Amino acid sequence: MTKRHTILTGDRPTGPLHLGHFVGSLRARVELQESCDQYVMIADLQALTDHAKNPEKVRESVLQVVLDYLAVGIDPVKTTIFIQSLIPALSELTIYYLNLVTWNRLKHNPTVKQEIVQKGFGESVPAGFMTYPISQAADITAFKADLVPVGEDQKPMIEQTNEIVRAFNRTYNTDVLVEAKAQIPKIARLPGTDGQSKMGKSLNNAISLSDTPDQVSKKVKKMYTDPNHLQIEDPGKVEGNPVFSYLDAFGTDRDKIHELKAHYKRGGLGDGTVKKYLLEVLLEFLEPIHKRRAQFGEDTDAVMDILRKGTDRANKTASQTLREVRAAIGINYFEPASLPS
Repeated sequence: MTKRHTILTGDRPTGPLHLGHFVGSLRARVELQESCDQYVMIADLQALTDHAKNPEKVRESVLQVVLDYLAVGIDPVKTTIFIQSLIPALSELTIYYLNLVTWNRLKHNPTVKQEIVQKGFGESVPAGFMTYPISQAADITAFKADLVPVGEDQKPMIEQTNEIVRAFNRTYNTDVLVEAKAQIPKIARLPGTDGQSKMGKSLNNAISLSDTPDQVSKKVKKMYTDPNHLQIEDPGKVEGNPVFSYLDAFGTDRDKIHELKAHYKRGGLGDGTVKKYLLEVLLEFLEPIHKRRAQFGEDTDAVMDILRKGTDRANKTASQTLREVRAAIGINYFEPASLPS
């Protein structure tokens, strides 16, 4: 019998989730929960590494993120949804792992270096932000996750997690911790509506899963296309054109999309026509999500109870791993097995 994979994934609660999240991770979570033991973490501690002075934003976003999860079809019976800060074992594991990683190694993590530039920290990088790869390793190993769905840009984080796993197991002569494999989605990233390669809440170039039809319409109308496609009769570029990227991601009529691409390339097809079709596609895709979100939103107490129960389950798993880690290090002082004979 094939062993079920254990998955750890999650999101930082810093605002509503968007179409990029759906393509990059949410869709896969809905599929994987059928065949894997899946933990989905609301990473509020990680969110505080660059939002420490605005905790209200983090707190208010927790409920919104859970509503997005439930709306896209993540089932709390099949998937354990939990809040990171309410799992004490994660913070303690982070402390132990800090001793196994050099500061120089953290500084040269490609993902960390890139995000420092993106966030404009300059020389004022919070220490908590620098060490979040170690916190992430604690998250993954606490649940002994062997599969972690991530974007291509997050692969260095998984590599660093596995370095910590190997260092811990070697140092303490144990096999308590499990290495994880990064799972890269087929469509790793959806471009922003402004044509930038990265879609982000803070970049104001995203279509949120919770956006109203009117908001979606306004964003689609403003969407970046081929800047050289000035007249309808001009040939246009499909590659790098967000409108066609979104059609590829969400359109179901592949023949029609193929015809639109061919027509656009040879000229005679206006951007407005393509955007009109994209709007139809997106509204059709979002309609059932909006309906489920509204239904769950009618009883937020029940939604928070889902979170509470998921966090309780996660706590039990992480606490067991922590006990094993303490035993491996030899600091389980009051456990019967550790007392002198």
